[in-house]
Amino acid sequence: MSAVIHLQALGLTEYEARAYTALLALGRAVPARVARQAGIPRPKIYETLERLEGRGLAAKVGQSPLEYAPLSAREYLARSRRAFDDRLGALDRDLSRLAPDPAPEAVYHLYGEAALRSMCEDLTLNARRTVFMAGEPDLASALEKLTPRGVKVTITPLAGLPAVAMEGERAFLLARDGEAAVIAHFVTGDGTPPEDGRPPHLREPHGVHTHNPVIVHLIEGYVELAARQAQPAEGFTLGR
Repeated sequence: MSAVIHLQALGLTEYEARAYTALLALGRAVPARVARQAGIPRPKIYETLERLEGRGLAAKVGQSPLEYAPLSAREYLARSRRAFDDRLGALDRDLSRLAPDPAPEAVYHLYGEAALRSMCEDLTLNARRTVFMAGEPDLASALEKLTPRGVKVTITPLAGLPAVAMEGERAFLLARDGEAAVIAHFVTGDGTPPEDGRPPHLREPHGVHTHNPVIVHLIEGYVELAARQAQPAEGFTLGR
């Protein structure tokens, strides 16, 4: 039962989750009936119901005979959500003390197509106002589908402008919200670029990720220029 699996993910034991879903189905019942409904051994049902009571998921509603009834699942979920948010907040504070946010001028190198695509997807999914993309039409089209609604998207081919990739490479530029950018270089052909003196790690897909505002705005301007050069035949701008 999927509810049992989800309750276990929230921290309940399997017996607790099965007993709680049985109580929800029964409404109220004596422990023996809960055990039969949940498939829990009779010797285990009393301690299981007591733990549910301690979690605020069940309550005693009679003593002779002893019966239990389920308490609100919504209230438990609300408590779990608050506790999870509190833990996330504490983790964020602890991590910030251990590793402060990177300096905005920092530039991080990326290697491999998977890393490049993952970073592009992350930036696109977190866009709030604008996304600028140029090059690699298949990738741009896939990323456009991930863009949140209300975000203005500018997509264009890289044509008619000075090249931004070396021979044997295809460039892809992405900038988001004036805050972050990726410059990616994908390898053409069979993945073996011409021998041009580049070190081996630059003969595979590679690129950089940065929050440097100068670089971000340069990329935005370059993509806008490419879009104007390409319109109306190829370049286009759209909003979601």
